[in-house]
Amino acid sequence: MIFLTNVCRKGILPLVAGLFLASITAAQAQDAVAAAPQEPSFMELPFVLHLTIALSGIIIMLIIAVLIMLFRVFVPMLGDSIYEEGFRNSFAGRVLFLIRGDATVMTGKAKDHIHSDHDFDGIQEYDNDLPPWWKMMFYVSIVFAVGYMLHFHVFNTGLLQAQEYEMEMEQAAILAAKNADDPNAVTNYEVLTDAAALESGKSLFMMNCAACHGQEGQGTVGPNLTDEYWLHGGDVNNIFKTVKFGVPAKGMVPWQGKLTKDQMLEVSSYILSLQGSNPANAKEPQGEKM
Repeated sequence: MIFLTNVCRKGILPLVAGLFLASITAAQAQDAVAAAPQEPSFMELPFVLHLTIALSGIIIMLIIAVLIMLFRVFVPMLGDSIYEEGFRNSFAGRVLFLIRGDATVMTGKAKDHIHSDHDFDGIQEYDNDLPPWWKMMFYVSIVFAVGYMLHFHVFNTGLLQAQEYEMEMEQAAILAAKNADDPNAVTNYEVLTDAAALESGKSLFMMNCAACHGQEGQGTVGPNLTDEYWLHGGDVNNIFKTVKFGVPAKGMVPWQGKLTKDQMLEVSSYILSLQGSNPANAKEPQGEKM
């Protein structure tokens, strides 16, 4: 006991105290950074979280080490009394012998009791209980099922899979909106209707798009742009993204490195102005009707 006390006083307790003071210092440093008039960094929170988890893991391991030391010190003091049937069958005795390596606490003991009427071709059936580990898992699964039902379907304190999916999609859309080069970024452009913008869009269309879509947008190699059918969406934002990022699998190159944002919006607005123009020799409809 004196040895254990000295170890705790000179080794473990100062280490735990040092880790605790380090965690406080780190938290104060983070508070100071947060209080400073600067834009918060996205990577700060994960660092604090990882630091907290690491310190918690170290403290838990130290606690386990202390418990093992106490176990090694106090169990021999019990002497032969631990082998008495009453103590061995108690909960404390089962835990103690499980730690000492007695697997019968989990596997159970064979009774070797044979059903006299269950004998077929020399095969006999023993009347043994189910293994304790199986029964414990069964009881735990019942408790878990009740808690799961109450949490998700009675009190509605948890999100179901569909709700989690919708929430994650919303978060992804928010993150994508911060990146202009993300094809999933949400845009809210409005169709340009003034004559100057449409004339500029027509000029850009004739220069860059007519080779595949025709001088009147009737479609040649590329699809017809004058009907109501679209392969990748028919509003101005979908057309803008198609122009910007292209469709490499179908042979359409991206134009984001060759045209500015305003020019791509002018081309998209001009394409929408071609709706219902019904040019001669128009290509058959492709895609879905919008």
